[in-house]
Amino acid sequence: MEINLKEEILRLKKEKGAIILAHYYQRPEIQDIADAVGDSYYLSKVAKDCDEKVIVFCGVKFMAESAKILSPEKTVLLPAIDAGCPMADMADAEGVKELKEKHPNAKIVCYINSSAEVKALSDVCCTSSNALKIIKNIKEEEIIFLPDKNLGGYIQEQVPEKKFIIWNGFCITHKKVKVEELEIAKKLHNGILIAAHPECEKPVRDAADFIGSTGEIINFVNNNSNEKFLIVTEEGVLHQIKSKNPEKKFYIPGGGMSCVNMKKTYLKDVYNSLLNMEYDIKIDEEIRLNAYGALINMHELRR
Repeated sequence: MEINLKEEILRLKKEKGAIILAHYYQRPEIQDIADAVGDSYYLSKVAKDCDEKVIVFCGVKFMAESAKILSPEKTVLLPAIDAGCPMADMADAEGVKELKEKHPNAKIVCYINSSAEVKALSDVCCTSSNALKIIKNIKEEEIIFLPDKNLGGYIQEQVPEKKFIIWNGFCITHKKVKVEELEIAKKLHNGILIAAHPECEKPVRDAADFIGSTGEIINFVNNNSNEKFLIVTEEGVLHQIKSKNPEKKFYIPGGGMSCVNMKKTYLKDVYNSLLNMEYDIKIDEEIRLNAYGALINMHELRR
């Protein structure tokens, strides 16, 4: 007899005392069974503040690691253990140490899209929604920003008084978008507004009407009376946008923007994760403690 996965997931969630968190880029059916859906900052806060002792994190590895760093006493499960982040993999601990030696007076700001080892070497973490506020609140003039050169470049444009040393990393999903695709959309859809993520390259950002994190893009669309939007970020965000704006029309450049890793999690994986308590995230305690400081500083400096 075929089981009803959604019903079984809800049953197991109650039985195990678990909470299910899902990033905006997850599959629609995963977002629908989650207790909280959001961007990286929001989910890290939910994971830190929730009463549940078991967190099922439907996202990629660095997100589950961040939850474990903040709440070591909780069991953090990553249903798709091979869901990584190519951008996070572009920054390595040895390279960060070398930069630190070359620029001893610089503060290291790492995008939350980074490994636990890199966070452990950083002074503060940030997300795309709070990076500008955090860097403005840092007293030091010199900033090492990693791993995303595009988010780093976007923040640098707005804080010209600071000196940036920017790592040469990028998101493979956002990098592939070309400004020509935006120009085509403008020609095809009169009056369309373009909302882009800061992980996009500069020509794309310059052509956008709005730049913001996934959560900020959703708010922009929700609060705008325009009828047509080109959403220049991972297309999973459309599930939330369309449900709140059924009368508006939405388009994605180039026929699609899909993150392979964000799409690795299926309902079957969430079911197996709860049933078998897999895959349990483990982090070396020394690394965790150092990374904890960077994440706590993020929550403090964003104020």
